[in-house]
Amino acid sequence: MFFEPRTGHSLPHDPFRAIVAPRPIGWISSVSADGVVNLAPYSFFNAIAGNPPMVMFASEGIKDSITNVQASGEFVVNLATKALADRMNETSRAHPANVNEFEAAGLTMVESRMISAPRVAETPAALECKVTQILPLKDLNGDAGERVMAIAEVVGVHIDEAYLTEGLFDMVKAGTIARCGYWDYQLTTELFNMPRPDLPNH
Repeated sequence: MFFEPRTGHSLPHDPFRAIVAPRPIGWISSVSADGVVNLAPYSFFNAIAGNPPMVMFASEGIKDSITNVQASGEFVVNLATKALADRMNETSRAHPANVNEFEAAGLTMVESRMISAPRVAETPAALECKVTQILPLKDLNGDAGERVMAIAEVVGVHIDEAYLTEGLFDMVKAGTIARCGYWDYQLTTELFNMPRPDLPNH
C-alpha cells in the first residue's frame, strides 16, 4: 500500500510511529520559572551528536516541559527502564502545571550537580543538559503549529556503577525500554556486536 499522510490512510491506526521505532524515551525533568518541578516522558527524543554529546526532544503542543525548558535553559534526561515503566507512564498524565510528577509517581528527587533541575534517584543513568537551541518545527507550508524542539548539550552524566559490566554501560542489565508504535514498548533483552568493517575492533 501507499498513502500520503496529509490525506489519510485506510488502517485502523496511523503506522508512522510503528515504522520509525523503537525510539529512546526522553524522560525529561525540568523546573518552571516559579520553581515547580515537572517530569514527563517524550517519545520524540534522541542523541544527535557525540562530541560534545548532544540530545534533542520535541514537544507536540506547548506543554509544561517545553515551557520550563524555554524559561530555564536546562533539563535532565532520566533513563526509562522496565523496573520504572509503570512510574514513567504515570508521569505521562496531563497533570495541572502545579503538580510535581515525582511525588505523584512515587519517585525520589535528587539534586543535579551542574543544573537546577532534579533527576530521578531510582534510574540507572541520567544526563544533565543545557539548552543550545529551541526551534519551531515547520511543515512544508512553513507552519510550526505548536511543534517545538529543544536541543541541548549534555554537561553531566550520572551512572549507577551497578550497571557497568567490564567498564561498559549494560543496557540489558539496566532493562532499558524504548517507545514503539501505538501503546507498545520494547525491552532491551539481547545485544549483538557488529563493528564497522573499516575500523579496528575495540
